[in-house]
Amino acid sequence: MEQQSIRTQPPGPRRRPSAVGTDRAAVPSPAAPADSRLRSASGGAPVRRPRLPWAGRGPGRTGRPARLTAVGTGVAAVAGTLLVAWVDRMLFGGLGVLFGLGYLLVCFQLAVRVRYPDLPAAPIAGPIAFALALALLQPAAPSGAAGRVVALASGLAVRAGWLFTGTGLAATIVAARFVAQRRIRRTR
Repeated sequence: MEQQSIRTQPPGPRRRPSAVGTDRAAVPSPAAPADSRLRSASGGAPVRRPRLPWAGRGPGRTGRPARLTAVGTGVAAVAGTLLVAWVDRMLFGGLGVLFGLGYLLVCFQLAVRVRYPDLPAAPIAGPIAFALALALLQPAAPSGAAGRVVALASGLAVRAGWLFTGTGLAATIVAARFVAQRRIRRTR
């Protein structure tokens, strides 16, 4: 078999040249399934299942999970915190323990899922989302700009424990990830 130049090969997976004079089988490509049940009825090429973009990590998928960018971290923080605040307000009529626990969960997820170059976004996005949720969903906010500012400040003061705990959790995880990544880079 004559070898083709890379420029003249058709698109798709490239075939490896067979070993000349040996009876070794060609090395299968990484895309080829190991299970013979997935081969077509004619015994030819393997049957390829379409890959769905929303499909989660399955037994056939390897690699790192998707990471959040800085903007994605901010959007996820606001969406998650507002959702938890809305559920807490609908169920219990105010922002209480469910809101605080949900904020802790959001901060944990942000710190774990943010990309390495965007690590500072996780401890910054959490408190902004917390304040936004208080400003939008705090019950019985007085009318006028001054009344809203006072209600926001008192809401932040009353829930400072949740705010500092979630922010500290995110900052601790981000710092640990930063130190671990630096150690990995030093050993290379």
